[in-house]
Amino acid sequence: MRAQRLGRFSAVLIVILSVAMGTGCAKDQGPAAPASLDGAPAATPDAAPEAEAASKAALAAYTGYLDASREAEKSANPLHPALKKYLADPLLTQVRLAIRDAKEHGAMRTGTLISDPRVTDVRLDTVPATASIQDCLDGTGYRLVYTKDKSVVPGSTSGRYLATATATLYSDGRWLISAGTAHQDQPC
Repeated sequence: MRAQRLGRFSAVLIVILSVAMGTGCAKDQGPAAPASLDGAPAATPDAAPEAEAASKAALAAYTGYLDASREAEKSANPLHPALKKYLADPLLTQVRLAIRDAKEHGAMRTGTLISDPRVTDVRLDTVPATASIQDCLDGTGYRLVYTKDKSVVPGSTSGRYLATATATLYSDGRWLISAGTAHQDQPC
């Protein structure tokens, strides 16, 4: 019964961790198209430097989020201070709950999660400004294990899959990751 509950829990945790990621995994895809994902026209050349700066800031927030999540998971600390530095609600609460649930079930994450994110769209003309991120997550070496004996939690293994995230520019000038979705049915 415990293994079955942890198996379901691990699937939810993987989805939450994937949420903030998303890029097609192919390295030879070439440069991104100038239009946004929804077909809207690309930004004008005058907006290019601002969009590039926003993309860099959004990716920095995303990378910080992944690093903070790994640290929080390794220490089984859902209130790890770095989480709030890179995440905003509703994703912040989802990640904290997943870490707390793992801790309550006597589990933690170990290993390496491989990520190759890219910004696919920047919307500086919206309030708040947003950036869409895609990542191909490789969780092959990232395991949910029982804290007590480090054995792998049944049903917690993962492969490579697409994930997407939204970075939002807040009024204090910080880009934070506010939403994400794992697309485990879409391998990359």
